Amino acid sequence: MRNKLLGLLAVPVLAVSLTGCGVNEVPTAEEAAKAKWADVQSAYQRRADLIPNLVKVAERYAQQEHDVLTEVTAARAKATSIQLNANDLNDPAKMAQFAEAQGQLGSSIGRLLVTMEAYPNLKSDQVFINLQSQLEGTENRINIARRDYNEAVRQYNTTIRTFPAMVAAKVIYNAKPMTPFEAKAGAENAPTVDFGKR
Repeated sequence: MRNKLLGLLAVPVLAVSLTGCGVNEVPTAEEAAKAKWADVQSAYQRRADLIPNLVKVAERYAQQEHDVLTEVTAARAKATSIQLNANDLNDPAKMAQFAEAQGQLGSSIGRLLVTMEAYPNLKSDQVFINLQSQLEGTENRINIARRDYNEAVRQYNTTIRTFPAMVAAKVIYNAKPMTPFEAKAGAENAPTVDFGKR
């Protein structure tokens, strides 16, 4: 009878001790970071989906800037060809490759949007203005999604490095730190457009 009573008491004590050692914290933080990464990918996909429409409208009104439009199309193709899944979030090299491709696309879009300022016929086209507005909104969504992802990665990486969750992270999950999204070198510089060539 005594052993039975001790066994019954051991179950709640074991449950409380497992909860206190971070057994649930680690996968919760990991899944939150993966969900935030999915938001980043969704924002990038929205941008990739908008670009063909923007390019079609802009080509009609900006034949003289064919090179910029070609660059945007090529950058989009490269950016959409590089895919990351949740298992790649621990690989800094894959994250860097993805960030580089997305950075090139963002830079190309910036040059295209600056081009609009030089050509009044583009400015007056309502379709182009609507697409520009959607792209600007999408760029803002991408920035917010990246920020949220980085915060989720920070929380996850902190969780797996602090006691008591680090015990579960190492012993049970063999958890590795995730890689935050980092801007590519030179991202702080605004795109330059040369309007001297026509």
